[in-house]
Amino acid sequence: MEGVGDSESSQEIGFVYFDLGNVLFSFDPQTACENVAEKYGLDRNIVSAAVYGSGLQVDYESGHIRQEAFVRQVCVNLSISGQEVSSSELLDSLSDMFSPIDSMLVAVKRIRSRGIPVGVLSNTCRSHWDWINRQYLNRFPIHFDSYVLSFEVGSMKPSTSIYEAAEHATEVAPERILFLDDRQENVAAAASRGWRAHCCVGGVDAESVLQSYGFGAG
Repeated sequence: MEGVGDSESSQEIGFVYFDLGNVLFSFDPQTACENVAEKYGLDRNIVSAAVYGSGLQVDYESGHIRQEAFVRQVCVNLSISGQEVSSSELLDSLSDMFSPIDSMLVAVKRIRSRGIPVGVLSNTCRSHWDWINRQYLNRFPIHFDSYVLSFEVGSMKPSTSIYEAAEHATEVAPERILFLDDRQENVAAAASRGWRAHCCVGGVDAESVLQSYGFGAG
């Protein structure tokens, strides 16, 4: 667990933002690549290079390309015919790599039950977000007050624009925002704006941060 900025809990928190990957949900891109490799008879490393090594996934998550264009380019990169590929099956194969961190979903419910609004601030793409909602979020009675997603706002952490969008969505002062993310550069960018930002992963580390702000169990 690593914090940036003040570590005291005396300042009132008016909003809590959670990163999606590795904070609320664990994920493994290699699993996604293995799914596609098995489905289309390819080598996993070739899939990884085509989707991640090419920068295509970043373009998709940043909203620079739409979902249809992403699917077409994946097919080109993998030398498979788009006419023989179901877009939904390909996207689901690439998205089937997330697992909820149950203790974090419980923590989100606990924080909101105390009257503190919560939100998701994530670098993600439409198909990953759709998958998580279909598989998990619709089965958990959790309400998030704000979703700030890179593919929707056209900006990825640690770029300024996504944090501006997140601040606008909260309607509270930056110094009253608590933010948990697993990447130090994202945390540093938030802290530079006055957020109470901490670098941690979901589970014991994140729960320790929440405890320090009075959001522990009990």
